[in-house]
Amino acid sequence: MKTTNSLSQSHKILFLNTLAFTVCFACWTLNGVLVTFLVDNGIFHWSVVQVGWLLGIPILTGSIMRLPIGILTDKFGGKYVFSLLLLLSSIPLFLLPYADSFFMFALLSFFFGMVGTSFAVGIGYTSIWYPKEWQGRALGIFGMGNAGAAITTFLAPSLLNHFSIDDPQNGWKILPVIYAVSLVTIGIAFLIFTENKKVENNTKTVSQMLIPLKSARVWRFGAYYFLVFGCFVAYSQWLLPNFMNVYQTSLVMGGLFATMFSLPSGVIRAFGGYLSDKFGARKVMYWVLGSSVILSAFLMIPKMEITTAGPGILAAKKGVVNEINDKTVKVGDKEYPIMQKASVIDENAIFPTTSSWQNIVVAQNQNVAKKELIAKGVTVIKFDANMWVFLILVILIGISWGIGKAAVYKHIPEYFPNEVGVVGGMVGMIGGLGGFFGPIIFGYLLTATGIWSSSWIFILLFSTGCLVWMHYTILKIKNKKQLVDKKTIELQQIKPILENY
Repeated sequence: MKTTNSLSQSHKILFLNTLAFTVCFACWTLNGVLVTFLVDNGIFHWSVVQVGWLLGIPILTGSIMRLPIGILTDKFGGKYVFSLLLLLSSIPLFLLPYADSFFMFALLSFFFGMVGTSFAVGIGYTSIWYPKEWQGRALGIFGMGNAGAAITTFLAPSLLNHFSIDDPQNGWKILPVIYAVSLVTIGIAFLIFTENKKVENNTKTVSQMLIPLKSARVWRFGAYYFLVFGCFVAYSQWLLPNFMNVYQTSLVMGGLFATMFSLPSGVIRAFGGYLSDKFGARKVMYWVLGSSVILSAFLMIPKMEITTAGPGILAAKKGVVNEINDKTVKVGDKEYPIMQKASVIDENAIFPTTSSWQNIVVAQNQNVAKKELIAKGVTVIKFDANMWVFLILVILIGISWGIGKAAVYKHIPEYFPNEVGVVGGMVGMIGGLGGFFGPIIFGYLLTATGIWSSSWIFILLFSTGCLVWMHYTILKIKNKKQLVDKKTIELQQIKPILENY
């Protein structure tokens, strides 16, 4: 049981960890706004491919370096690793205003992308300060730092516009300096106000520390995190062009909708930690993966219009067409009413709508045989994928993933209490790679199908795969446990017989 003083110290560490991670996450996503601004204003003339690389490079660096940073955290403690990370990452941001080419910008982006590894440091450094029953909540609160992405989305565009009023060509250079100063400030505060703590008696070599990575459990947790974190990062970038292309929103409105997805997902993470502590991470992950399957199944239905054959009109008996107008066709003495096309169609319907009409295919004075087609039926099935319904579903799946982020990391200190930094770093790396590769996968699917909602088909398949993998593993564990319990009971029953023999 923790004393009041020790718990107070733990909360102080958690607060500084979360603050540092929030600033780091804001810096990590800086290029998403800054590069777009530089190209839109003609300050740099980079191609679409070059812009794509500049957006992805910091995400890639922050992902692949999480494992080694996690190892260093386990080895030397979070205070020194986090402080050094914050201070060193500020250097490329201070130098960014001097970048005058794509290569220089990419190189400096690679180095300041290291702030993305702050997650691996914070996970290890937070978990070691809390007992098992507190870790879900603590790691969930720490993970709220994901909301740093929303800070950049909200503030950076306004700051860039403000700084460029007096100097349109060079005003942007103030922004990376502000971010760099923020990192330095937090780094110094970390050195002054935190206390170092690491895994006790940690004398393992690097190869020994990497042994847990042979466990399939680590890769299973990584797959979950690829979905709940990696795809979250991917959609934080992907939703803006999605809204603009499918629903013709403005850049500002599309950005607002994308923020409505990312902000709740980051903030809800603390609640996910609470749920994981109260009900267990396994139950929470069942809910998260199940809801991801259901919501993505709805989201994958594209905005579409299907035209097919509808109910037509066949002649009841032979005769000559002696009268044709918009509403009727008269063959001999029999008159056939023609179904008209609806003039008003609801553009904002929530559910699919159908509209049917008939087109006349016979001519005046034409001889018509019995059962011959007089008017061809046409049916149009229209699904508008109502924008507001789509937005609500997107927010809900973002909230689900936010809860899932906390649940995944609740597992790690339970199964790997002495290797949280290493395992957390590996799981975080896999998740981060989801943020890098997600938009690439979505882009290929869009190119292949021509359908924006094709990315949700990938999410549906991946969510289903994770859910099946988890359920199959849990069934195996339960079967093994039942077998062990059965053998234990049999030994207890036979033990008295052997003793009396």
